[in-house]
Amino acid sequence: MPAMPAPGPPPMRERYRAHVRHEVKQAALRQLEESGPAAVSISAISKQLGMSGPALYRYFASRDELLTELTIDAYHDLADALGAAAGRAAGRGGRARLEEVGRAYRSWALAQPHRYRLLYGPPLPGYDAHAQRLVEAAQASMAVLIEVLDGLGDPAAPPLGTPLASQLSAWARQHSLEADPATALRAVLVWSRLHGFVSLEIAGNYASMNIDPDQVFEIQLATLTA
Repeated sequence: MPAMPAPGPPPMRERYRAHVRHEVKQAALRQLEESGPAAVSISAISKQLGMSGPALYRYFASRDELLTELTIDAYHDLADALGAAAGRAAGRGGRARLEEVGRAYRSWALAQPHRYRLLYGPPLPGYDAHAQRLVEAAQASMAVLIEVLDGLGDPAAPPLGTPLASQLSAWARQHSLEADPATALRAVLVWSRLHGFVSLEIAGNYASMNIDPDQVFEIQLATLTA
């Protein structure tokens, strides 16, 4: 059977569309970094790029659609960072992998706090931050965490009441996560503690206390993996 010819490059029109969408996203990220999600403006971006507002709406139908694309990109980037960290620690044991994932989570947030706030900050009025596409994108990071926690074995877990166990099982099934209720609970607890620490740090709380967050975070990691 003859080999199939290699696919050629996408048509010029598709390449141009992808280029414009990339430029729009980069401009929106600059707005996001400077003033937060509320500052993202299709009109302002169109002026920066030398385009008319109606022309730009052919690439993103609304500001909310643009925010959704930025959010999904950020979720995927975070999941990639966590997956890469887990991969680097492969063969070093479950505890080392979890520590590396925790450090990667913090490093990603500190490197680009404006994108972290986009994911976990208060949603804008009228914006559906729990739309299905966003929920699905968010689960990629949780899937990495659950896979790493599975490698820790089965330590003693707090007893789960029937309602909570059922809720955790339903949540895992709904998002195609391979986790029993105990592992799902551990994932939620670990994520909650990492998120709490990082949110306080990027808000400047440790700096205002004159406390070294690096040392505090390493202690936090030790409690997570004990």
